[in-house]
Amino acid sequence: MQDGEDLTAVAQLFKVLGNESRLQLLRLLGAESRTVGALVEATGMSQSLVSQHLRTLRQAGLASAVRRGKEVTYSVADSHVTHVIGDALAHVHEPKPAPAGTESEEHHEH
Repeated sequence: MQDGEDLTAVAQLFKVLGNESRLQLLRLLGAESRTVGALVEATGMSQSLVSQHLRTLRQAGLASAVRRGKEVTYSVADSHVTHVIGDALAHVHEPKPAPAGTESEEHHEH
């Protein structure tokens, strides 16, 4: 893959991740595998909405499903995605840099 194709794939990944409900589901699945029912209970979303988001996550290769009898258990397909989400959360919680042109920035060399 060339850089352009890689960036297109990354942009698609971020489109899938750019939904708060899907991020919530991935965080829950990153902690432990769960059934749709357990995800509905944990999130308060409807079963149809959880199922729709799980389908999107599976199509993107971010979630996987294992059937045991009548029960389907979902998990994160790739631990890299949980790291991406964790890093994004850490970034959100970091102190914000001072606005451009403020004294704190003027004293630093670039």
